[in-house]
Amino acid sequence: MISIWLIPAIILTVLVTATIKKIPAYEVFVDGSKEGLTIALSLLPFLLGMMVSIAIFQASGAMGAITKGLEPFLSVIGVPAEILPLALVRPISGTAALSMTTELIRTFGPDSFIGTLASVMQGSTDTTLYIITVYFGAVGIKRMGDALKVGLLADIVGIIASIIIVIILFG
Repeated sequence: MISIWLIPAIILTVLVTATIKKIPAYEVFVDGSKEGLTIALSLLPFLLGMMVSIAIFQASGAMGAITKGLEPFLSVIGVPAEILPLALVRPISGTAALSMTTELIRTFGPDSFIGTLASVMQGSTDTTLYIITVYFGAVGIKRMGDALKVGLLADIVGIIASIIIVIILFG
């Protein structure tokens, strides 16, 4: 019951507070919408560049080449090669990573080692390049080297931790 009434209660609270403080709520809302639209339009070149880069990377066959090259090493440490494309794409695109996770779960099953590893990896990492593109682009930051390094390091740690934890608990 609370969830049904929570959002209308918040909206009502904002409108009552604006009325009491004599703030023109609708005009403030419209101004905020204009500002949001301006920010969204300024982000389009960054997002387009990132999406084109992802498409080129996937279409070029580089993903398959990297997977084939690392397959012998991965098999030695007990990691299925099928998980590598997810690990490579997750820091770049959340939508592509979710699609890969869905396909891995559909192919191998949700209770399989690969399905479990994909799920844990999906929850243990983030879309670092997307986040940096959107947030840094929104505020006009051009130099993002240290943030990128730290974000990608956190993704690597999340991927390694996912593999170790799943191997220990489900391997």
